[in-house]
Amino acid sequence: MLKAISALFVHRKPAVLAIKVALICLAFLCAYALRFDLTIPSVYWPTILKLIIPLLVIKLLVFRYMGLSTGWWRYVSISDALIIFKANLAASAVFILYVTFVHRLDNVPRSILLLDGILCFLFACGIRLLTRAYREDYLFFSRRSLKGKTRVMIIGAGSAGQSIVREMRQNPDLKMMAVGYLDDDPSKHKKSFQGVPVLGGTDKLTELCSATRTDEVIIAIPSASSSVMKEIVALSQAAEVKFKTLPGVGCLIDGKVSVQQIRDVDMEDLLGREAARLDMEQIKEYLTGKRILVTGAGGSIGSELCRQVARFKPAQLILFEHAETPLFHIENELRIAFPNLSIKPVIGDIRDRSRVNNIFNSCQPEVVFHAAAYKHVPMMEENPCSAANNNVRGTRVVAEAADHYGTSHFVMVSTDKAVNPTNIMGTSKRVAEIFVQNLARRSQTHFVTVRFGNVLGSNGSVIPTFREQIKNGGPVTVTHRDVTRFFMSIPEAAQLVLQAGSMGQGGEIFLLDMGDSVKIVELAETMIRLSGFEPYEEIDIEFTGLRPGEKLYEELLLEGEGIKPTNHEMIRVASSTERPWEELLQDLDGLYDASQNYRVDEVVALMRKMVPEYQPVMKLAAAKKNQELSSPARESKSY
Repeated sequence: MLKAISALFVHRKPAVLAIKVALICLAFLCAYALRFDLTIPSVYWPTILKLIIPLLVIKLLVFRYMGLSTGWWRYVSISDALIIFKANLAASAVFILYVTFVHRLDNVPRSILLLDGILCFLFACGIRLLTRAYREDYLFFSRRSLKGKTRVMIIGAGSAGQSIVREMRQNPDLKMMAVGYLDDDPSKHKKSFQGVPVLGGTDKLTELCSATRTDEVIIAIPSASSSVMKEIVALSQAAEVKFKTLPGVGCLIDGKVSVQQIRDVDMEDLLGREAARLDMEQIKEYLTGKRILVTGAGGSIGSELCRQVARFKPAQLILFEHAETPLFHIENELRIAFPNLSIKPVIGDIRDRSRVNNIFNSCQPEVVFHAAAYKHVPMMEENPCSAANNNVRGTRVVAEAADHYGTSHFVMVSTDKAVNPTNIMGTSKRVAEIFVQNLARRSQTHFVTVRFGNVLGSNGSVIPTFREQIKNGGPVTVTHRDVTRFFMSIPEAAQLVLQAGSMGQGGEIFLLDMGDSVKIVELAETMIRLSGFEPYEEIDIEFTGLRPGEKLYEELLLEGEGIKPTNHEMIRVASSTERPWEELLQDLDGLYDASQNYRVDEVVALMRKMVPEYQPVMKLAAAKKNQELSSPARESKSY
């Protein structure tokens, strides 16, 4: 029987036509049979034989005209049933007209015409439902071989979990079979969705995985908090089954869920938090239909800002990036995801005033997200002149262009390392903050700064480094047993940057709620366990000591800055710092001259003057030597 059914799918078109003919004839005969208590009087058979050909011609032509010859029966839905109803109604109407005016109702009871239309509709829907039931393994005789299929337990019986089960049924090539759902909503217990039962709550995961011979657990809760994820992961490890998850809601840009998005659980999931609440209307107001410029568009934060901004349908998205390859990748990604979006990729250096002014003059950006910066702390300790030149002067060049060309909003991405800095990178970002805050007092542009901690999975950050070390068999290197850091996911950080940008009036520093700080050694231990190893036994952890410029913990607020809540629970605002404008410009000019001529001591002295709270934790003799040995041709000093 299975071979016969499979043959129908191979020779689909003639098989479909034959089935339609058979169903139309069967419906007509069944109408007579029902009318006469299942025994058709012989007097009606000549009429039946006379009408069967006109009936087939009329119905097949109407069905074809109304689109019933297209589409796949295996994907039948309510919308298809409505089309079938309309087609049968139209076909029955035409047939009734034929019988009335051509055949003149000779020997045709009126009830036959009504019953024929109803039965033909039911048969047409029924054959499609049976086809879908067969293809999706709902019928006992359609159960194809379970050999080689992965038995999957779905955590979450909501729309995401049901979408995963539906795709498993519709695509046998996935070789996956759902054995049940687990959901903590008691109202869903003992119910079935997509033909798969809800077996209980997640607390029963271990015992139910054993009872159902589960091979893999899929966590289909995109909004799951880190605490929920940790609990499910622990139970899955106890049950000795594989576990995977879907991306968080912040990563599901189009809101659609697919088996193709399932991935391994990683630290981003366990350190993540509840999805940030966004005031979409407020963000739309300053992004939709506007020309948006993103500096550092190829970086971790810059590229995510581009993805998030693109969702709000700007008039144009200008990608400003110094590195060619990252710019190439983000441009291609955006063109595929947003084919109707106007995208302008720009190769350029934020320190190049002529290039920056040229772009502002030609593109007239209305909103600027300034994410370009040198960010690696130990590297900037070795290259303080480059840090000052890029992070300070680059910010000044872009900000002054925004002011000169009448940009409406300017949002600078900053860091918690700018607070009581112990390193060159943090100090350079703090100087940039001070300049932007003070420029805001003299400009019609709304200049704001957004300050937050580490982002999970960014280029060169601790998680990708640990992942690579684990892949290579260890050891995993941690600087200090007590070192802690704040973490936030890249999509969440980008979304909150957009939100803060919509709130600023000018000069504010917005602080993103980073949650609780995380001990890096605990993070390393968890990542090792997620990879299927035991820390200190199979993969060792070595403590290497704090690197140049690093401190044990980070802060988000300077003493005396003050802090106020905003109308968003995850965003706070700090008061701005006012400096004498002419003195500030003089110091910045001196800093630029010193960095251009690689006078390391002067660069550090000027930054300490502008940021008195800067307390370096290492001597910069090595940095001075490094800069002197690697000094390239000097740039023009013109601003």
